Amino acid sequence: MFDTLIELFSYPFMQRALIVGILVSLSAALLGVSLVLKRYSLIGDGLSHVGFAAMCIALALNLAPMIVSIPLVVVAAFLLLRLNDSSHIKGDAAIALISSTALALGVIVASLRQGMNVDVSSYMFGSLLAVDTNDMYMSVALSLLVLALFVVFYHRIFAVTFDEQFAKATGTNVNLYNMLIALLTAITIVIGMRMMGTLLISSLIIFPALTAMRVLRSFKGVVLCAAALSMFCMIAGLVCSSLMSIPAGASVVMVNAIMFGLFSLISMIRKA
Repeated sequence: MFDTLIELFSYPFMQRALIVGILVSLSAALLGVSLVLKRYSLIGDGLSHVGFAAMCIALALNLAPMIVSIPLVVVAAFLLLRLNDSSHIKGDAAIALISSTALALGVIVASLRQGMNVDVSSYMFGSLLAVDTNDMYMSVALSLLVLALFVVFYHRIFAVTFDEQFAKATGTNVNLYNMLIALLTAITIVIGMRMMGTLLISSLIIFPALTAMRVLRSFKGVVLCAAALSMFCMIAGLVCSSLMSIPAGASVVMVNAIMFGLFSLISMIRKA
């Protein structure tokens, strides 16, 4: 088994997928804890649909998908925040409004171009082969930026996650740090779309945080546990994907689902 793994990760495409996968899963897990606690976990689903539309537009114009997707998804993230602040449109409704519109736009653009081609399919469901060398370098740089900003502003993010009113009273610019969380989430969604797929990338945000919360209660403990779980599930999912010839995104999600079930069982046993 060990020899099989050594041979598997000797392939360049698996090495690229492993590097990008670990960094993306780590970034998503750290941000996911805050998003889940703020009851805004579905933002990943909404932004991934915007990313799909941006990717279809980029392919239609023969532009680099990531270059087009990042600014559009960031704008969508900020728009979601503004809509959430509105007294008429709140979190889940705002996400549904933007995500459904973006997905419809992406499908129309893809259909007008050439129909649903192979490139679009890999974005929808994820592919290990989709991460090329240029994507890897850009993904590594952006992931490290996300991780660095999260670590630097960890205490501020913690404050706005648990009690925005108290954070405001202490002089914290709550709107600024909410925008920072949205920005980091948007970047993470875009760089993870190629491998995880548009339909499944949001699972990297939701699953690790919810799984860690089954057995831990402190913010720091949940963050560290979610990070470790996310990286483990990513590696295990990539191995299963390659060995069983199934889409990478689906494989990673199933491993996450199994871990969630296991941690839920542990939680039930502890309470018994």
